[in-house]
Order: sequence, then structure tokens, then C-alpha cells
Amino acid sequence: MTKNANHNQNESSVITDLKSHIDKARQVQKDWAARPVKERVQTVRRIRQFIVDNSQQIAETISRENGKVLVDSLAAEVLPAAMAVSYYCKMAKQFLKPEKIKAGSPILSYKRSKLCRVPYGVVGIISPWNYPFSIPFSEVIMALLAGNAVILKTASNMPDVSNLLVNCIDSAGLPEGLFQYINLPGRVAGDAFLENGIDKLFFTGSVGTGKYLMKKAAETLTPLVLELGGNDAMIVCKDADLERAAAGAVWAGFSSAGQSCGGVERLYVAEEVYDDFLTKLKTQVEDITVEAVDAYDLELGALTTAKQLEHVRNHVDEAVEMGAIIAAQSKTPDKGNGFYYPATVLVNVNHDMSVMQDETFGPVIGIMTFKTEVDAIRLANDSYLGLTGSVWSKNRRKAVRIGRQIKAGVITINDHLMSHGLAETPWGGFKQSGIGRTHGKLGFDEMTQPQVLVDDWLSFTQKSLWWLPYSHKLFDGLNGLIQVQYGPGIRRRIQGLRRVLKIIGRIF
Repeated sequence: MTKNANHNQNESSVITDLKSHIDKARQVQKDWAARPVKERVQTVRRIRQFIVDNSQQIAETISRENGKVLVDSLAAEVLPAAMAVSYYCKMAKQFLKPEKIKAGSPILSYKRSKLCRVPYGVVGIISPWNYPFSIPFSEVIMALLAGNAVILKTASNMPDVSNLLVNCIDSAGLPEGLFQYINLPGRVAGDAFLENGIDKLFFTGSVGTGKYLMKKAAETLTPLVLELGGNDAMIVCKDADLERAAAGAVWAGFSSAGQSCGGVERLYVAEEVYDDFLTKLKTQVEDITVEAVDAYDLELGALTTAKQLEHVRNHVDEAVEMGAIIAAQSKTPDKGNGFYYPATVLVNVNHDMSVMQDETFGPVIGIMTFKTEVDAIRLANDSYLGLTGSVWSKNRRKAVRIGRQIKAGVITINDHLMSHGLAETPWGGFKQSGIGRTHGKLGFDEMTQPQVLVDDWLSFTQKSLWWLPYSHKLFDGLNGLIQVQYGPGIRRRIQGLRRVLKIIGRIF
């Protein structure tokens, strides 16, 4: 048997096994969902201790396998994971507590309604390689606390991080089969989940794949949450702290080698301060540490795959051919086997270039100037993507006003990218950056279905006012209800009340 035949056979076997994994998860999920929230919290909270005890190992594994530098691995993945499990364990009971619904009409106030949250059942999660630990971690934690079972598929090129993540979740001592990890190629994972009866699918990845999954999910009306691409805009106003803004652009544009869907890719600077800003940015970019005796001092890591390196090169080469100029670049390591690309700042760019229209997903920033706030907002919104954006100004009121006009799911003031690490803050985008939300209460709500419970406090009566048999008298009485509530003038309302009183006895 050939190597490809073996591979296909193994792949087919995993897909076949997925149905049994889902069936097993569905059985154990019922008992898990029936447990008190407090008990689920006590179980899940144990995961935090694993992170505390193994934080350095997790960071080192991410750095080695993904290419991030150590500080990025710890600050952007391990620390947010620890904060996430703490936050969601603290808030789970409140998020899941039935919510009383205030009566909308006094005449039906005896119908007491409340909104309850019901877990979906078995949740599927397909996570990417750029944040291989923190992205799936929060979704797994929220799903479990909400009462779901979880089937996780991580990036196939991150096996060591995936194993650590699985060990981390398993450290809670969950019921067997409640959380399961499946090693399945990305090209078939979505189909496999949707064809084998997953109750909801969470996907983080490319726009193209997200569109395909949405079309596929329509066949069974399986609900999806899609967190797709970004081409984020950063607006630097003339009154901004330029030193901070330059430092923020360097961090948000180049951390994780620019492989952050919420990182800075497009930068719009007020023309009055453009030269000064560019000078500060150039200095900071050229000072980025790419080689060091102590690995903890490194500030720019490698791209994760050869394919991504080629993609970044193509974007920059195209831009230069169309007239862009490389205004600043960091160094790259003289030695090393990684897919390194220097932190790069492009000027003389425009929106005809792929680097300003599409997601580069690498350590590249393009800079343009603007004359007015209106121009800045127009440029920021000139994209089919809308994940995040930022506004930099010492005038917070002005910055918020500008930010509210940017069509993106997350807007930060005098910072960028970091909101993904705030467990309490919903994460997701507008336009083709995705649908639904992860993180925060909105993200937690995505793990449950809303169920309305209506309790009739007059159930000791024989029937409701509008039940059969029908008659002209009933019609007049019900019409009287409208007059009582909304009729103009006291006389009209009294007349309506008389009609109501004529039929009220029918409920007994």
C-alpha cells in the first residue's frame, strides 16, 4: 500500500471515528449540563493551576513550534488564558442565571416571563495556528462552563502546543468523553464536523474557508461563529502622543511577526505630524532586537510557515512594483532556520495595493496621510474587512467620536490588538471579518441557546380571555382592550373598559 493510500485510510478512519466521538460526548454532556453551575466551576477552575505550574513550558513550546518570541508567547497566550479561566469561572453563574423579563403590558402582567440559557450540547471548535493556545482555550472553557461537551480540532502543524493544551484541559478531571481532541486535517475538518451532527461550530481562520463553512452549515442550519480575517486601521491624530503611537504601532504591527488578525496593517497619520511620526517609527523599527544571547530579549520572531512567508513577500513586492517605498526595516537573524521577514514600514502606498486591501498577516505596515477626520474615517472604512481599529489622540472624547464611526467590531483608544486578551471584552468583527462573538458575556452567550419560559399566574382559571368559543361579543371585548390601553381621551378608555368587563367572566 502506498504512503498516500495509508494517509487517506488514516484520514478516513479519523472522520469515521468522529461520529462516535460526538455520540459519546452527547451522552456524557447530559449529566454534565444537569450538574449545578457551582460544581462545573469547581471542576474547570482546576485548569488554572496547570497554567500556573507550567507557564514557562507552555510559553517555550509555543515559541519553539509557532515562531513567536518568548515574551509574545507568555504575554499574548499564556497570561490571557490564566485570566480567562479565572474570569469565566467567576462570572459563569451570573451569565447563566435566568433573567426576568419585565411585562410589556399591564393587562398581561400575570404572564411572568424569564429568559433561560440552554447549552447547545456538543460544540465543535476549529482553531488556527497563529494563536494555537489562547484562541481555542477560551472557547473550550466557556463551552464547558455553559454545560456543553467539546470536540476540539487544532492546527495540524502545532502538535506539541496541541498536546499541552489537551493536558491542560484534562487536568481538570472532567468526565470521560466530555472534552475530546481530534487530529484531523483542516481541509476536511469542517465538513466532518457538520456532516456528523455537531450542534454548533466555532471556526477561526480565513475568509474563504469561513464562507464555505457557512454555505455548508446551511444544509443542516447548524449555527456557526466565524472569526475571520482582519486588515486593521490605526488612525494617528495630530494631537496624539507620537512616541506612544509609534511604540504602539511597532507592538501591534509586529508582535507574533504580524500574524495577528487584529494587528495593525494600515496606518493613517495626520499630515501635520507625519514626518515627526515616521522618524520616531523608523527609529523604533530599526532598533527591534532580532538576535540576542538571551532568548528572552528577542523582539521579533519568525513567520510560522513557508507559505505565509511567500504571501508576505508577494504583498511587499507587488506594492514596491506599484510605487511603494520601504521607509524602515528591522534586521533579520544572520543564522537560524526560521521563516524570517524583517519588520517593514511602507510609504507611498494606496488602496489599489494588496497590502492595503487584503490581509498581509505578516510584519508589514503601510502608512498614508490624511487631511481631515472625515478623510481618516473614509480610509479606515475602505475595506471589506472590519475586525478592529484604533484611534490615537490626547483628546479622548474626540478619539471616541472618531472610533465610533469606524466599521469594525472592536475599537481601542491609544492602544491596539490587546483587547483579545481581555476576557470580559467581546471579540469579533463587522463585514467579512466574521459573524458572532467570542469572549465576554456575548461570547459566553454564544455557547447557549436562549429559551423563554412563560408562567401563567392565573392558571387557576378555566381559560384565557381569547380562547374559543369565538363570538361578536368576544371581538368587541378584545377590541375594548386596545381602547383601554391606547384610546385617546378618558371617555374612549372608559367605553373600552365596559366592553372588557362584559367578557372578563369567561375566564372562570
